[in-house]
Formats: sequence, structure tokens, C-alpha cells
Amino acid sequence: MANDKNKNTEVTELSSEEKLRILYELQQIDSKIDRIKTLRGELPLEVQDLEDEIIGLETRVTNFVQEVKELEDLATKKKLDIKNAESLIIKYEEQQKNVRNNREFDSLSKEIEYQRLEIELSEKRIKENTFQVKEKKQVIEQADSLLSERKSDLQGKKQELDNIISETQKEEQDLNKKSDAYKEMIEPRLLSAYVRIRSNARNGLAVVIVKRDACGGCFNKIPPQRQLDIRMRKKIIVCEYCGRILVDQDFDPEN
Repeated sequence: MANDKNKNTEVTELSSEEKLRILYELQQIDSKIDRIKTLRGELPLEVQDLEDEIIGLETRVTNFVQEVKELEDLATKKKLDIKNAESLIIKYEEQQKNVRNNREFDSLSKEIEYQRLEIELSEKRIKENTFQVKEKKQVIEQADSLLSERKSDLQGKKQELDNIISETQKEEQDLNKKSDAYKEMIEPRLLSAYVRIRSNARNGLAVVIVKRDACGGCFNKIPPQRQLDIRMRKKIIVCEYCGRILVDQDFDPEN
């Protein structure tokens, strides 16, 4: 607890100029990290989208395969029902030869008629199932083809992303360490403001240089007196239009 208190005291005892210098350096580091992430572009999202699509396609194929199996099993059962019905018809026709009266004959005739109807319905169901199986197998074939394409796309995107990561990983790790080190030097409230401004800025710039009498972030003109205050570095000054922290050109070694 004592160490944390001393640390916070050291941070808050920094002069405004020192705070601005640290913020500016932190911004340069974070901007380099942003450029590395920009280099990756939309690849991480594209990889995720492809992975999700592949899972969806695999689930779809699995479901259709199961449906085809159920339809084929049902067709097999119906074929068995037809054989049983045919056997019963033969049995009833033989019994008709030995009936003792018209009532028994008519009763057997009704059973034969019923079994023939069962055969007709089973054949109709088999025909319907065969058509459905054909349709679903076509869908499976199309989904398998698309799945193969997407897996190939995913492999290519992953390879591309892995190459970029391998080229920039060490640099990004070093920059992240530097960024964390600079953040440790900034008081929590100021750091929170920096993070908030960065998250709201389209280009991630929270600290910008005043160039040609204008804010380096939104390019609105800065009044002369305010520019003088910025050059004095006596306090943290933000752009009244975009809220970015403003520093003078001397912070940029290229100017």
C-alpha cells in the first residue's frame, strides 16, 4: 500500500510539461501499435466469420445426412410392409378357396382389399421418400462443395494472418511493454481521459500537434492566445472542438 501511495505521489508531482511529454510519447507508441493492427486489417474478423460459416455448414450437412438416413430407413420399412401385405394377400386368397359361406369370403375380400391399399400407400410413401432423398442429397453435395471452398479460404486467410503476426509479433510485444511502462507514469485520471479520447477518435489520436495554427486532429483553427498557452506547457489544454490533447510543434522532432 505504501509503495502504491509513493508511486501515485511521484506521478502527480510531474510537471505539466513532463506529463505532456509522456502523453505524446505514449501516443506515438500506441499509434505504431494501431498501424500494426491496421496491417492485419479485417483478417481476424474474416477468419472468425469463415470459422463460424464452416461450423454452420457442417451442422447443416450433418442434419441433412441424418434426415436422409431416416427417410431411407422409412423406405426400407415400407418395402418390408409391402412384402408382408403381399404375403397376407396370398394367404387370404388361399383361404378364400376353402370358405364355407359368402360371409367368410366377403370378410377375406375386405382384408385383401385393405392389404392392397396398404401396398398402394407404402409405394406412394416410398416414391415420395425417394424424391426427398434425391433433393436432400443434392443439397448435401452443394453444401459439401461450398464447405470445401470455405475451408480452403480459411486456410489461406489463416496463413496470411499467421505470416503478418509472425512478422510483427515481436515488435508489437515490445511496443505494448513500452506503452504499459508509459501508462504507469501517468496519473489514473489523466490516463483515463487519454484512453477515452483515443477510443472516441476515429484515428485513435488523443494527443495531437498544433500545425498551421490548427488542431492536428480535427483541423479547426486554434486562437493565438490558446496557442501561446500550449507553447508555455503550463497546463494540459484540449481542443475545444474535438477534445484532443494539444501540444506544440517542438514535441515533434521532425519539425
